[in-house]
Amino acid sequence: MQTSLEQLLLTGKVLLADGATGTNYFAMGLTSGEPPEFWITDHPDRVESLHQQFVDAGSDIILTNTFGCNRHRLKLHNAQSRTFELAKGAAQIARKVADASSRPVVVAGSVGPTGELFEPLGALTEADAVDAFAEQIEGLKAGGADVAWIETMSAPEEARAAALAAIRVGMPYVCTMSFDTAGRTMMGIMPNALEDVFAGIDPQPLAIGANCGVGAADIVVSVSEMSGFSTPVVSKGNCGIPKFVGTTITYSGTPELMATYAELAIDAGVRIVGGCCGNSPEHVASMRHAIDGHTKGSVPSIDEVVNALGALTNSVPTVSDTTDRDSRRRRGRGES
Repeated sequence: MQTSLEQLLLTGKVLLADGATGTNYFAMGLTSGEPPEFWITDHPDRVESLHQQFVDAGSDIILTNTFGCNRHRLKLHNAQSRTFELAKGAAQIARKVADASSRPVVVAGSVGPTGELFEPLGALTEADAVDAFAEQIEGLKAGGADVAWIETMSAPEEARAAALAAIRVGMPYVCTMSFDTAGRTMMGIMPNALEDVFAGIDPQPLAIGANCGVGAADIVVSVSEMSGFSTPVVSKGNCGIPKFVGTTITYSGTPELMATYAELAIDAGVRIVGGCCGNSPEHVASMRHAIDGHTKGSVPSIDEVVNALGALTNSVPTVSDTTDRDSRRRRGRGES
């Protein structure tokens, strides 16, 4: 059943996004170095199957298999000319699954970073980035995506360029960044400064937040910094901490841990909860159960997050920031 993200947000309910793409594709046969986007044409049945598994697990939002579907990423595989084709095809596959559902499901067109550095650190200009993202988003729109889902961004310039591309194409958009470097993005953006990234852009994003990064505890701390935002907040956390077992990456998070993560994210004010790397349909189903049975509490302190989800992998930005932030949260819970 087709709906818009804006309509679902207006219900006031906490929404559930899906889980990992790459991790689950590896379990389905994707080989190292193989672009997941090639499965759109090579194995569309597998792409459709994963979408269906997430819908069956309770996802309200499913992301297309287009994270690296921009001309810069595809150029690494001599496939830059296929950007529009692959983006459209991916959206069509997700649209088929969403339309067959008996409840509303949003198709979110995944838009990941280009992998290039902006001037003056690199050669990418804003105009070039907007053009690249617009090409991808045009394909997503043509295939039936409801919203552009800009994710795993580190640089504010790139996040803004993707937003401007969505606006050019005429699509609403969401943007999440990855706060994986001492509590900041790799390019230095703090979680509580995320709204400022989109200052002066019209229209504004439907939602903003965090995805990927490191462990579940870290992302809850990040989104807790956004609890005062007027824009709805997204949290798509990794399934615990990634570890190498031989040549395979595994994740420490159980479905039970991700259920606790979902509850703490809701307490932090998150409106869209989901999973990123390592999250299977089983983990997503566990989050669905948690969301449906949880009543929002107050914003958790860092100590409460660590006690529930385990130690932080990231350090926080500065000692003074941590002390001030944690004391504010404790006071907010009626603690002295």
